Amino acid sequence: MTDRWRQDSTRRAKAALIDTQVANPARVGDHLSGGHNNFEADRRASRVMIATSPVVAAVVPAMRAFHQRAVRYLVAEAGIRQFLDIGTRLEMYGNTHDIAQSLATECRIVYVASDPMVLSHARSLAISTTDGAVAVVEANVGDPAAILPRAARTLDLSRPVAILLMATLAFVLEDEAAAEMMRSLIGAVPAGSHVALLHQGSDLGPEIVVATQQWNMMSDRQITIRSREQLAKLVADLDPVPPGLVPISEWRPEISDPPVEQTVPVYGVVARKR
Repeated sequence: MTDRWRQDSTRRAKAALIDTQVANPARVGDHLSGGHNNFEADRRASRVMIATSPVVAAVVPAMRAFHQRAVRYLVAEAGIRQFLDIGTRLEMYGNTHDIAQSLATECRIVYVASDPMVLSHARSLAISTTDGAVAVVEANVGDPAAILPRAARTLDLSRPVAILLMATLAFVLEDEAAAEMMRSLIGAVPAGSHVALLHQGSDLGPEIVVATQQWNMMSDRQITIRSREQLAKLVADLDPVPPGLVPISEWRPEISDPPVEQTVPVYGVVARKR
């Protein structure tokens, strides 16, 4: 966000909690999307990563396009009307509720975040249709025990839910912790629910490996990258929607997607609970 964010009188208390000197993943993503919700530390991190790993410039637009395609599929084809979006981003447009409620006004969406700037941004945009609902939950994105009961105030967890994990699991560093998070989330929703997941792929080229190393030196929000084999284990108990677990630019691409000149080193999958 620009430094003007701190001048908004309604946000000064929250601004005190934000370290503007350290790169933040949501703000870097915003900068790579062409937004203004970022600081110089975020812009510097973007420049450093792109200088040695040019593919980084294509990652965020491609992730946003996958997210939007997945939500459209979930509403229009899978019939989902409830969404639990864990790891909310600083989206300028095309948020989960924008897409879902444009297709079915009764959709109910819960966003989960812990970053104070993301929370403030999400709450300002959480405007629902009259027959749907949009809520924002403050919780650690890796803590299903905190997320689920708060989400249940808005969502009926006895009916199918789409769980969106858009790069969220990269911040869960240990494989077993990521697997346990998946088990907890999937176990809390009924058959017919779906998971839409994207995750940086360690076996999709050296550039993402270098970019990850650079990121972990510049930010206190460490990330890990995983191979296709590792990610397949996380969704092994679910039925993947064709084309399955693939680089995100290959998952049901559309003419309106941003053009890509090489494989974007991020995997994506949408899968259904049996």
